[in-house]
Amino acid sequence: MMHRMTKFLVSLSALPMISFAEIPLKTGEKVAFLGDSITAGGFSQASGYVQLVGKGLAANGVTIEIIGAGISGHKSNQMLERLERDVLSKKPHWMTLSCGVNDVWHGPKGVLLEDYKKNITAIIDRAQAAGVKVMILTSTMIKEDQATPQNQQLIPYNDFLRAIAKEKKCLLADLNADMQKAVADAHKKFGNKGNVLTNDGVHMIAEGNLMMATGVLRAFGLDKKEMDKANEVFETMPNFSSVSAKTNLTLRQKQLLEKIAAEKNTTVDAMIATDFQTYVNSLLEKSAK
Repeated sequence: MMHRMTKFLVSLSALPMISFAEIPLKTGEKVAFLGDSITAGGFSQASGYVQLVGKGLAANGVTIEIIGAGISGHKSNQMLERLERDVLSKKPHWMTLSCGVNDVWHGPKGVLLEDYKKNITAIIDRAQAAGVKVMILTSTMIKEDQATPQNQQLIPYNDFLRAIAKEKKCLLADLNADMQKAVADAHKKFGNKGNVLTNDGVHMIAEGNLMMATGVLRAFGLDKKEMDKANEVFETMPNFSSVSAKTNLTLRQKQLLEKIAAEKNTTVDAMIATDFQTYVNSLLEKSAK
């Protein structure tokens, strides 16, 4: 029986590949990741998508310097305001731009589409004028259900990002399309409609960070063989996942536990909780003798 994380990695491998003659980044180059809380978490967590991008590139002989520029809650107007301070002043060679979720999610306190277009255009123009090459990330979903009003409202924002990426000759990681496919595939394979990539419908768990990192690495030109090298590193990373907040695991260890749990018709958390309680009871019995 194929377990959940293995299925997820297989589903990611089925996403369309983008072919380049070579990886456009060079060792020693600086890459700034501008974004909101998803990017902030992607930088601060060892298994976050920003860190996974760095590790995936390093697995293929390209060692970059990462500049984390994600701030929780930020929208396009705030990213534009701090662009010089948090990105351009640090002289990066590249910048990834992840912006749009909060512009829609914040409702009346968000940013209307026309203002969003002006802000994003200004961010790209200023970055390119400073000699920074730009990759645009389409905004990920707001709740893992494309039919929700917020995800429907997000459609023209992402359509604009795809159009301006083409117009300004930016690289594009279409993470919204990748996320929709990954969610649909997971629901079909696992038979549930709950969250599979996020903990709250927006902020990424391990699978979501893998999805994002895979999209960014492919947009940077990694082919299947290079992605295989990256995934080999991801699978052996320590502290990739925490099960029941008791055990830090590599991805490969988590996969093995999921296989064992599936064979027992249970979940990893339930299996560990039962075994842990049995162990605690044995310790208490020994101490009482």
